[in-house]
Amino acid sequence: MKLSQYIIKINHEKFGVILNETFLNATQFKLFLKMVQGCIELKNDLTFFNGTDFLVHIPFKYLVDSIILTSVENYSLTDHYHNKSKIEALETK
Repeated sequence: MKLSQYIIKINHEKFGVILNETFLNATQFKLFLKMVQGCIELKNDLTFFNGTDFLVHIPFKYLVDSIILTSVENYSLTDHYHNKSKIEALETK
């Protein structure tokens, strides 16, 4: 069975790869992209915490100077269990 994985990569000239995250759920990926776009448009820092084990904080001045790339790749069902996103945690507190 072939599924899709959604990838966002934020790359900064000075710091290198700031964020490289893979999503398995298209809706959560879309919401995360809207959050990134909103931070850029409103000139806010990008801050996200999933409640358990994933925290990202990128100040606006570095976010706006970064290259943001997204992609969709196909993968098999066995890859699904190895690449579960930390953002897509099963439970949050």
